[in-house]
Amino acid sequence: MNNTDYTKIINSVISEVKKAVIGKDAIIIKVLLAVLCKGHILIEDIPGVGKTTLALAFSKALSLEHNRMQFTPDVLPSDVTGFSVYNKATGNFEFREGVAFCNLFLADEINRTSSKTQSALLELMEEKSITVDGKTYKLPEPYTVIATQNPIGSAGTHNLPDSQLDRFMIKLSMGYPDFKGEVDILKSKFNSNPLDTVKSVADAETILKLQEYISNIYVDDRIYEYIVSLSTATREHPMVKLGVSPRGTLALMQLSKGIAVAMGRDYVIPEDIAYILGDVFEHRLMLNSKAKLSDYTASDIISEILKSVPVPGLSDSRR
Repeated sequence: MNNTDYTKIINSVISEVKKAVIGKDAIIIKVLLAVLCKGHILIEDIPGVGKTTLALAFSKALSLEHNRMQFTPDVLPSDVTGFSVYNKATGNFEFREGVAFCNLFLADEINRTSSKTQSALLELMEEKSITVDGKTYKLPEPYTVIATQNPIGSAGTHNLPDSQLDRFMIKLSMGYPDFKGEVDILKSKFNSNPLDTVKSVADAETILKLQEYISNIYVDDRIYEYIVSLSTATREHPMVKLGVSPRGTLALMQLSKGIAVAMGRDYVIPEDIAYILGDVFEHRLMLNSKAKLSDYTASDIISEILKSVPVPGLSDSRR
């Protein structure tokens, strides 16, 4: 398949998910791009705005096996990863897979569970594998975690450690629908479930091919330098205590490639980077006390950096 074919597949998936998730086109696009770039998604929002529906719609449109877990204070790490059980008949321990063994894992309200259980996700998100009793088990491919969390400060929440936040390729917020969107939601629920109308337009094999194709998209040296310059600017900003990690820099490059393919191009341009920059960088920034006293937000800093870092010019041959 060529670039045009892959762009058509991406557009088809977006169209199907839009049947169930109304008025959130930008969120749909960004979640799909993260899946196609082998990343994980964190959605911070209040209950009831469609986070679970979004994940279920993607699982149907992409024909992916999915599991969902509601994270509560009593959830154990073994509930996620799996555990070994002694089989009296054979005299051996047998591994029982946890809920994380699927293609699309929806971790609901991840910040309501204990730090120990949260840390159980670190290996599976980074290595796409799980180690139990000294044995490592590979997770199915493709593999994506869509985690949701309640806004910080809600009752019973625990902040995610920085090391775990950094493993999420992007952090998004769906927010309330606009007036027309909410009216359309009411109409769509009148006598049927919109999820029932979502059709499968891709499968695991197609996604793996898309992931491979996106990873090989052309990136000009000046684009590499532009991405690193943006990351470096976060580390040197006077309002930032801890800037973007190299993992964040890599995530920005990968997502920029995905945007290029979605737009029908086989090369990255600066606009691709600007489109996704905030979603990749904001949750990776730790602001200092000066920023907090000045009411500076991560979004403000990203906007400043985007304006201050020179945008590279690309040759006409690549445009």
